Amino acid sequence: MKKILFTLTVLLLVVAFGVSAFMVGNYLLEGKRQDDQMKDLASQISLAQSEAADESLVTAPVTEPKETKDPNAMLPGYDVLYQQNSDAVGWIKIEGTKLNEAVLQTPNDPNFYLYADINKQKSDHGSIYAWSTADVNKPSDNVTLFGHNMKDGSKFACLGAYTSKTAWDNNNLISFDTLTEYHMYKIFAVFKTSANEGEGFKYHQFVDAANEQEFNDFVSTCKKLAFYDTGITPVYGDKLLCLSTCEYTLENGRLVVAAVRIT
Repeated sequence: MKKILFTLTVLLLVVAFGVSAFMVGNYLLEGKRQDDQMKDLASQISLAQSEAADESLVTAPVTEPKETKDPNAMLPGYDVLYQQNSDAVGWIKIEGTKLNEAVLQTPNDPNFYLYADINKQKSDHGSIYAWSTADVNKPSDNVTLFGHNMKDGSKFACLGAYTSKTAWDNNNLISFDTLTEYHMYKIFAVFKTSANEGEGFKYHQFVDAANEQEFNDFVSTCKKLAFYDTGITPVYGDKLLCLSTCEYTLENGRLVVAAVRIT
């Protein structure tokens, strides 16, 4: 009897190990697949931008394109992104990190890309996506982008480093392009809060300020919750960007990197 129980225990352990190994392997493969896909897109965009820059040296400057979803009016390379997925609204990059990928948005299904890749296929890694009510092109006073805090270092995992001012001192700039305009943002506050119902700071719900006081109150709260003082205080009329990911020292925590547009 003891021998049978021992054998069953061993078999169960082997099965459990096999299932765990499969899940870990699948997680890593999914991460690599998405990483390779974004690298390929980034390469195509970079090549198109380089070719456009070279061409501009020998041709007269053209009129700036209007804010439009017309692929012909998009910045070099971003037409490729839009053709792959018409939910694409921009591209985000932080130099010196793994973050370099597309930003998507679905106004009628706010969290669709929480667990979907750029091809709209189910994915635990999800995608970087903009809050549904924010207007990326206008833009709204505040645009919040969401992304998973992945253990493989992808998506918004790099944001964790910014809880230390050392990371901010080394690089505090975020490149966030729309499909029609290049923009750079500077980090002014990094904070954590709870996403539990009735708790915490609902930063993503601030989209357009009703007045100057509302804008100032939002900025003040960001700075009050911040891990450290950056010495930067946005003023009414500035455009803000919040990057949001999971934070694990709080119950249902969120880590937020708030930045102000400088170009």
